[in-house]
Amino acid sequence: MSTAIVTGQPVPGSSLENDLRSLGFDVLMAADAAEAGSRLAAVPADRRVALVDAGFVGHTHALRLGLTDPRFPLAAVPGAVTAQPAARQALTHALVRETAGSGAAGVDGVPDRVAGALGTDGAEIHRPELGSLVAVVPADPQTRNEARQAVAAVDDEAVRLKSAVKSRDGFFTTFCISPYSRYLARWCARRGLTPNQVTTASLLTALIAAGCAATGTRAGFVAAGVLLITSFVLDCTDGQLARYALKYSTLGAWLDATFDRAKEYAYYAGLALGAARGGDDVWALALGAMVLQTCRHVVDFSFNEANHDATANTSPTAALSGRLDSVGWTVWVRRMIVLPIGERWAMIAVLTAATTPRITFYVLLAGCAFAATYTTAGRVLRSLTRKARRTDRAALALADLADTGPLADVARRVLGGRGLPGLAMPAAALLGGAAVVACSALTGYGSVLPVAGALVYVLASALAVARPLKGALDWLVPPFFRAAEYGTVLALAAKAGVNGALPAAFGLVAAVAYHHYDTVYRIRGNAGAPPAWLVRAIGGQEGRTLLVTVLAALLTASQFKVALTVLAVAVALVVLAESIRFWVSAGAPAVHDEGETA
Repeated sequence: MSTAIVTGQPVPGSSLENDLRSLGFDVLMAADAAEAGSRLAAVPADRRVALVDAGFVGHTHALRLGLTDPRFPLAAVPGAVTAQPAARQALTHALVRETAGSGAAGVDGVPDRVAGALGTDGAEIHRPELGSLVAVVPADPQTRNEARQAVAAVDDEAVRLKSAVKSRDGFFTTFCISPYSRYLARWCARRGLTPNQVTTASLLTALIAAGCAATGTRAGFVAAGVLLITSFVLDCTDGQLARYALKYSTLGAWLDATFDRAKEYAYYAGLALGAARGGDDVWALALGAMVLQTCRHVVDFSFNEANHDATANTSPTAALSGRLDSVGWTVWVRRMIVLPIGERWAMIAVLTAATTPRITFYVLLAGCAFAATYTTAGRVLRSLTRKARRTDRAALALADLADTGPLADVARRVLGGRGLPGLAMPAAALLGGAAVVACSALTGYGSVLPVAGALVYVLASALAVARPLKGALDWLVPPFFRAAEYGTVLALAAKAGVNGALPAAFGLVAAVAYHHYDTVYRIRGNAGAPPAWLVRAIGGQEGRTLLVTVLAALLTASQFKVALTVLAVAVALVVLAESIRFWVSAGAPAVHDEGETA
């Protein structure tokens, strides 16, 4: 239960008290400033508390936005201010300072004065965008009547439904899903369902879809396509429910951040199993699709982190992009050609129902390759033409995303910690990765050349991170590392030529990819990277790459399949255990993506 302290004399006919109770507040009245202070002191320390002016006039949803959002320790709208338990002390100090010695007269405008004092103290106060919603404290009866008329003129439920939808989504999501999924979100809210429950339902639906695809029958493929779209509708609904009801949580953020990838990659596996039932082995295509999609995401994450707080961040390419976005139709075309999750899942669902898994993967790989080329080329041009100074925070984030382990550290010390100039660091990552992947793909199984390529790659990895990653294209280092590690596993498993090797490789890449996604969302939540012991325990990207090449050189193909399986299970257990521990702990941050992931 939260507590709202209404300051001042009640206004006849006001619905304020009922509105606050409908939002879950226990309402207390304070006739003057001194009583407000004593009421505040008596509220248990583990409760959210709000100070609300008795003269407040506005929409209930304006109060909801200002007083109930769990993501912000301090928040305010005109006439009201709130603090979660962690910020209660700051609120108390501001109230005491603003009302000390003012007596009964000091009750006028107390919430706004306290909010102003908090801002003066340097506290970060969230002030939500209200748009057409009304939130005012009228000074006289005429102004009050005008405010009430303004409230009556705007349907706050319509505003609430509209704001439940992301401000930036893909074409398919915006026009084919959100027009009705927002109402499904409201239906869920009115029945007490939580976003986490809807997220879990979306995951289960996608897993059932993968199971249907795994049957290998036409009916199974059709059912899989329908269920995949249903899962996506629920995936949109969970976020819209969180925004509609303001039910954000740390656990929900983690589930939302990880389940999308789990659903999509499980569906790839289901398609591969279904194809195998029909005598067609497409595991290499399924693994290739997962590798390509993960590398696309790493490009997005690395580029955004590199430029998160860059100064003098201007570019002719960015200016051109802005001009293109000013023309309505180009916005949607550019959003569609990058194949975001809505368009991608719709394409996969239709192709699954109408064609074969092999055709589905061919089209998916071609589409994702085009999208990756388009987005990466644009970001390279922006990086080369912008005059930006990147910060230490950005360099640290890129180093964490690189996921280098103890072998690269040793190699860096052997090399004397000398970095490479200019564009040589991403070039080292690219060439080293190309060397190990080429040696793995172009030689027969059991050759020692992949081991030699992996040793070269270890040295290249050390050179690529020998100095802070602040160069124009240094954000390419993490995606080059991802492509090298995942590509090596794919090539060696394909060369093994035994049943089960590629599925085992799929499991290993999935486990490692989860670790890399987990790293991304921790960084985005300003919680830092996973602990150093975890990176050491699973070898770092260069250590795992070398290990896989050594196993392929020493073991028979059948033994290699078993080794990949054991390695996949071991990595999955370690990273999942640490990830779950972190995300369900009280101090883990909530991360909610307001854009559509590619």
